[in-house]
Amino acid sequence: VQLQASGGGLVEAGGSLRLSCAASGRTFSSYDMGWFRQAPGKEREFLAAIRWSGGITLYADSVKGRFTISRDIAKNTVSLQMNSLNPEDTAVYYCAARYRRPGSMVTTTPNTYADWGQGTLVTVSS
Repeated sequence: VQLQASGGGLVEAGGSLRLSCAASGRTFSSYDMGWFRQAPGKEREFLAAIRWSGGITLYADSVKGRFTISRDIAKNTVSLQMNSLNPEDTAVYYCAARYRRPGSMVTTTPNTYADWGQGTLVTVSS
């Protein structure tokens, strides 16, 4: 599995960014895809996840209502639309993929995702 994240950059507080993750190397119908972030000195934090087949989504409370995860099956991409950004959202953002067994739940724990992209830096200025 190869994951390539893009779309990070510098944005002012209150602004928006859209991150994209291009996925390749597998058929992803049995995968969950997630977005995480890691700020300096902090642990990697779950943001959102989506089940490739069916589109079930899960969000962290910290981003619910501000961030939206989606996938484009035809383009094999997963996106994270981020609105109302604030300086506390400054971090490196990662996309990740998890092969799911039938009947399993969408998870928020980083170590349950086996495949990771290289990260894209988001900086929100005050």
